[in-house]
Amino acid sequence: MIIEPVGTIRSQWGEGPIWWKNSLYYVDIEGRRVIRHTPESGEEVQWETGERVGTVVPRESGGLVIAGDSGFHLLDEGDGSLQPLGDPEPDKTDNRFNDGKCSPDGRFFAGTISLAKKTGDARLYRLDPDHSIHEVFGPVTNSNGIAWSAEGATCYYIDTPRREVLAFDYAEGHLTNLRTAFSTGAIDASPDGMTIDADGNLWIAFCHGACVVCYDPTTGTELRRVELPCLETTACAFGGPDLADLYVTTGIHKTEVEEHAGRLLVIRDLGVQGVPANAFGG
Repeated sequence: MIIEPVGTIRSQWGEGPIWWKNSLYYVDIEGRRVIRHTPESGEEVQWETGERVGTVVPRESGGLVIAGDSGFHLLDEGDGSLQPLGDPEPDKTDNRFNDGKCSPDGRFFAGTISLAKKTGDARLYRLDPDHSIHEVFGPVTNSNGIAWSAEGATCYYIDTPRREVLAFDYAEGHLTNLRTAFSTGAIDASPDGMTIDADGNLWIAFCHGACVVCYDPTTGTELRRVELPCLETTACAFGGPDLADLYVTTGIHKTEVEEHAGRLLVIRDLGVQGVPANAFGG
């Protein structure tokens, strides 16, 4: 197994990695930008958003969709222009959008975080292909990682302060039959971004925990733990040839000085593969 930094960019708070068409897209929340890293060429492209941006996903028809301080926006990769789609929490100045991903049927699920840590003041939302916005789950406090099983029938979700992974039945944009899949409480850190591999196991980045952990979601068994050289390990996504590399975003700790803090890391030779990302259908 090999762990190394890639690219040249150091984010203030990297998040939301997703592999699409031979490139890794991710965001620098506090740096207010979206980044595209193409490993084959080494090219790095940045788009300034003018606001904190929590997540980015590709759009089937071209371009990107982001969610940030002022809600959902389309992002044109050519000229960097933003087209607002709507903000479900315009009056909550202490909230912003955080992590999110698309379901297999092309809906964009993204949730908010209460920056004031006001318990239950945030929500999980769904942006449909017709650009309508719907509240789908809450109350939550720090909406974070979300992933779907291979057949799309189960959605896994993290509200960080709960220190557990929730599971729902999923169909046509609706989350039903809420249950706890498993607890992450054995690790004294915050479960953050999450992805799923081809075997159906979940990989979770632990903020303040300097690690990524693989779980069997049916039993909650910890299958594997990869220690990383950054305390603020924020999110992960499979990418590269055959989706066999695990990319990990990181942030800069408030006080600790770390050589690779804020860098995009890659873990190679894990012996597992990811599944293709879902794009927004609108």
